[in-house]
Amino acid sequence: MSTSAIEESVASSNLTLRDAINQTLAQEMRRDPTVIVLGEDVVGGRGGTSDVEEAAGGTFGVTAGLAEEFGLRRVIDTPITESAIIGAAAGAALTGLRPVAELMFIDFIGVCLDQIMNQIAKFRYMFGGKARTPLTIRTMVGAGLGAGPQHSQALYPFLSSIPGLKVALPSNPYDAKGLLAQAIRDDDPVIFCEHKALYNDTADVPDGEYLIPFGEAAVTREGSDITVVALSRMVNLANEAADRLAKDGVSVEVIDPRTTSPLDMDTIYDSVGKTGRLVTVDESNPVCSMASEIASAVACEAFEYLRTPIVKVTAPHTPVPATPHLEQAYVPSTERIERSIRRALMDY
Repeated sequence: MSTSAIEESVASSNLTLRDAINQTLAQEMRRDPTVIVLGEDVVGGRGGTSDVEEAAGGTFGVTAGLAEEFGLRRVIDTPITESAIIGAAAGAALTGLRPVAELMFIDFIGVCLDQIMNQIAKFRYMFGGKARTPLTIRTMVGAGLGAGPQHSQALYPFLSSIPGLKVALPSNPYDAKGLLAQAIRDDDPVIFCEHKALYNDTADVPDGEYLIPFGEAAVTREGSDITVVALSRMVNLANEAADRLAKDGVSVEVIDPRTTSPLDMDTIYDSVGKTGRLVTVDESNPVCSMASEIASAVACEAFEYLRTPIVKVTAPHTPVPATPHLEQAYVPSTERIERSIRRALMDY
């Protein structure tokens, strides 16, 4: 992991990504009384919003237990209206609170796009730098669980293109905790994208507080033959492909940007300078994807390093299929990443 992470405790626990996020929310709420959580079903439970003892903590249980500890004035169940959730969070951030708003699926962002794109992202600019908007929007991204085309998209490239927003994409529980703590403490709006297929992944996570600065990529595997830049869930698949290729003597360097805005291109340039080859792996659709942006930046700024053409691995330019076998074909796989790396290693 990045040596820039600030660790305050050596004790650790094996946590799922879900539990790492839950632990971070609780720690930040204990540390700072201005931190609040709001969203649809963030309390939840059979007993309704008044029965915190039966609180389920949302569809995936990420916020379970928070209402019981912090009460219903700081953990707020909202109506099913994304524009109201994000609008209320924006106002709360401007008036001194640090809200963490849950937008249950990133696919619903169209309902509250004006609040995010034309208001939240532009407050600091429009008020001459005098306004702070310490707002974190947690949202779920990605396919693989059969949730269908309206609940499975990876829209983070679109959000990364909006000036004024920061976008984080953790690929593991350790990064999830450090990045979320950084997001909550940040004075600018952050879109925090949690891949729903990663919630049960486990890793050792320090028990104490630590921060992972935005704009600092992690080199998850060092190598000398080829650079692979992957995002979110694709990082794990890229590492699996690298393990397979290592058996054939291929040395793959895997980079996880961790944030797409800001985007750490310097680490990528340095890696491509060493390996001379690049594969970009992104679950989003190919047009205007992060895979395209990273490939474009390397082609424009580090073309002299390249020994072979850049290879992109993305989902196809179609909606996410609901049918399980089609969805499996839609999402980039370890096998497809491995084939793409082998293709990029060919001499042209």
